[in-house]
Amino acid sequence: MTPTSDERDADGPMPPDDVENSLPPVVPEDEEPTRPNSLPPVVPEDEEPAPTSSLPPVVPDDEENSLPPVVPDDDDTAPTRSVPPEVPQDEEPEAADEPEPAPAGPTPPPEPADDDPVDDPVRAEPNEQSGWAVLGRALKPRSTRAQLVAGVLCAVLGFALVAQVRQSGEADLGGMRQGDLVRILDETTNRGDALARESADLARERDDLLSGSDRRQAALDALRRSAETQGILTGRLPAEGPGVVVTLTEPDGFIKPITMLNMLEEMRNAGAEAVQLNDQRVTASSAFTGTGGAVVLDGVELTAPYRWVAIGDPDIIAPALQIPGGAMAQVRNNGGRGTVERQELVEVDAIRVVPDPVFATPVPPQGD
Repeated sequence: MTPTSDERDADGPMPPDDVENSLPPVVPEDEEPTRPNSLPPVVPEDEEPAPTSSLPPVVPDDEENSLPPVVPDDDDTAPTRSVPPEVPQDEEPEAADEPEPAPAGPTPPPEPADDDPVDDPVRAEPNEQSGWAVLGRALKPRSTRAQLVAGVLCAVLGFALVAQVRQSGEADLGGMRQGDLVRILDETTNRGDALARESADLARERDDLLSGSDRRQAALDALRRSAETQGILTGRLPAEGPGVVVTLTEPDGFIKPITMLNMLEEMRNAGAEAVQLNDQRVTASSAFTGTGGAVVLDGVELTAPYRWVAIGDPDIIAPALQIPGGAMAQVRNNGGRGTVERQELVEVDAIRVVPDPVFATPVPPQGD
């Protein structure tokens, strides 16, 4: 309502126009005021205040204090627009309590209701360790007393093995028995004597061919002896002479092809000149194949008992086959059994047809 002139005279001078303009308009009680943007709503005491903006309320420049909003009595929930009460001119309006500014920083979340379940975040206890820490500690090598002892024992064992290998390699003959050493010496001596006799025969044959007396007959005799020798060595001619007979059986196991090969090598090293196994002639080009219990010689499968016939010095061949770790020892290791018989006369009657060479030709004699 606008005051009359009498009322303005009785109450005193009117305030300036700028004061009137600075005051908010009076809202009737029957109308619902709107909430200003600058002031927070008044919340009843029994309700939790809603989070407010962090900005302070806007205060007019010409007024010292901001006035609190007026809330109607009949409405407790709806936000209202702040309307200052009419203040007599002779009284100063009491300064309203300034709203406390909102704390800086993020606004705290509202507290949940009592009936809503709240999940408390699981926090790691001080003594609880993460999985990576446990895994790292498990993978970290830790030396214990047992590991140190095992390492020392492995080092000592390795050193002992190396020393043993070196000693056995350096003293192969030193660890053999006296009888074995004597036998090896005899074999070497006999082999040397045989080579010396062969050399003397060749020298005599050469002298006969160069003497000029009956040169034709000497040449024929030389060719005949050479053909006989080549026929025996290649298996094209049967042969007889002193030697040994070796019989092998396998009642408790299987004799392997490698065992047969070792047997042949021992005989050749002892000076065997002609060798026969069962009904097959063994020559320089022979080969053993097959498996244990089914030995194959040059494509022909052999069956037990295996009978070896070798022509040579029986006193050298027999001991050579029976040395410790030799051919007969390997036969026994394979589950077989064997016997070695020395004979004054044995016969190698199996022959082998050797094909003529296709690519190899004799070297022509060089001129004087």
